[in-house]
Amino acid sequence: MPRMTLARRREAVTGYLFIAPWLVGFLVFIAGPMLWSLYASLTNYDVTSRMRWVGLDNYRRLLFDDELFWTSLYNTGFYVLFAVPLSVITGVLIAVLLNQQIPGQRIFRTIFFLPKVLTGVAVLLLWLWVFNPDFGPINVFLRAIGVSNPPLWFSDPTWAKPALVIMSMWGAAGGYIIYLAGLQGIPRHLYEAAMLDGASPVKQFWNVTVPMMSPTIFFKLVTGISAAFQFWETSLIVSEGGKGGPSYSTLFYGLYMWQKAFGEYQMGYASAMAWILLIITLFLTMLQFLISRRWVYYEGEARS
Repeated sequence: MPRMTLARRREAVTGYLFIAPWLVGFLVFIAGPMLWSLYASLTNYDVTSRMRWVGLDNYRRLLFDDELFWTSLYNTGFYVLFAVPLSVITGVLIAVLLNQQIPGQRIFRTIFFLPKVLTGVAVLLLWLWVFNPDFGPINVFLRAIGVSNPPLWFSDPTWAKPALVIMSMWGAAGGYIIYLAGLQGIPRHLYEAAMLDGASPVKQFWNVTVPMMSPTIFFKLVTGISAAFQFWETSLIVSEGGKGGPSYSTLFYGLYMWQKAFGEYQMGYASAMAWILLIITLFLTMLQFLISRRWVYYEGEARS
């Protein structure tokens, strides 16, 4: 019996040694900074002076006194509401097209995957040229078809956010590979059964492809919404030197938080913003999981 106990102890020690690198990394780079951020959000920490406890004052100022906080939240909500669904739809449609057995299939797949391997700066410079109000291809085309006053895009508060939404669809094209993997996992006999029942290609898509792809779509929705709430780097570059212009139309939540943290050195205030963002994303994620019970289908799962 003592020998068995000693063997189990050695096995346990070996297991702890294997997980130690991950555990140390989690404590140092995730749990530790999160706890420090929570504490900082309850102080007036500004880098240059000592921390002073202010309790929930940062949260009160954010929610009741700071108009730009609500502006940034609205801008981010607009982006999430339009960019995420359009990106999902674009990715699914491209995956369906690239799943067809056509000549040059591999070449097309490679071309559509290019957005994922290009650097962010190169892509951004490309889109700044595309949306240039004077000589950009979009406005040149609009003038050619008779539009006398095409949008100014990033210089126009009305069109700045839609332009960023259009830019997001470029990245969605490169993310088709996850949807393609889901498509190729759909059993062929389901389509054959639908064809025997006289289902058209459109009905096959809605009654076979979409239900069987629903777990993949759900995964991309959850991760896409979380990522969209953290969107800010592009707006930093396209918006008048990172000020969120014009007229704060591109002041996204992440950009405003960056301004407070590294522009004004209000680390306590920025930490409070980070925790509010965490609460929002957690709430939306939980809501998505609750709603998913009504539309996400897992193969072999019994439904009432």
